[in-house]
Amino acid sequence: MNNINNNSRTQRPSFSPTFLLLAVLFCVCLIVSNLMEIKTVSIGPLALTAGVVVFPISYIISDCIVEIYGFRRARLVIWLGFAMNLLVSLLLQIGLWLPGDEQWHGQEAMQLIFGAVPRILAASFTAFLCGSMVNAYVMSRMKAGREGTHGFSLRAIVSTLWGESTDSCIFFPIAFGGVLPWSMILSLIITQTLLKTLYEIIILPVTLRLVKRLRRIEGTDAHDTDISYKWWKINDL
Repeated sequence: MNNINNNSRTQRPSFSPTFLLLAVLFCVCLIVSNLMEIKTVSIGPLALTAGVVVFPISYIISDCIVEIYGFRRARLVIWLGFAMNLLVSLLLQIGLWLPGDEQWHGQEAMQLIFGAVPRILAASFTAFLCGSMVNAYVMSRMKAGREGTHGFSLRAIVSTLWGESTDSCIFFPIAFGGVLPWSMILSLIITQTLLKTLYEIIILPVTLRLVKRLRRIEGTDAHDTDISYKWWKINDL
């Protein structure tokens, strides 16, 4: 019996401190970006949301996790980000529902910032999960193909294009279908996808340096072979 217990303990997957740090940073960036989405900013002729500031950080982390640790670990981190974001949203709603004290006069402001309608939340969560999984899948399959360890820049750009296309094609129709003209929704999908892909290209030098450093620290470089790409197989580590 003791031998069985010892064997089961030795077979459990281990996570390095660096991987855990990246996973925590990914979840924090995702939560903060959604909280910042309430504010719109103007950058030249473009009107964007403040959450776009966090986008490069979260995508750098996502690309690094797939490249160094593989699709299995990336899948786990994506589901963790989804779960933590959902938890924060639920806790904020509880905070809004609680009766305020007589001295509390910020209910309307809190409602304005944190009281996102269910339709927007559903669109955001669904788009994130699908877009992130597609991004990780494309990176993993490209690396397992003829590109191998080389060609990271191409993998990062192509996976972002696919991931952001999926994200935008899901988010905008669900969030604004029937509210905005479909021509405007199509324009938003194209603009969002191209801008974020351009962001990925601009930030590539930083991503490349971080990937090289992670390879030295972890002493590993994942090549996904003989794995399941089913999104729900979180325990397959």
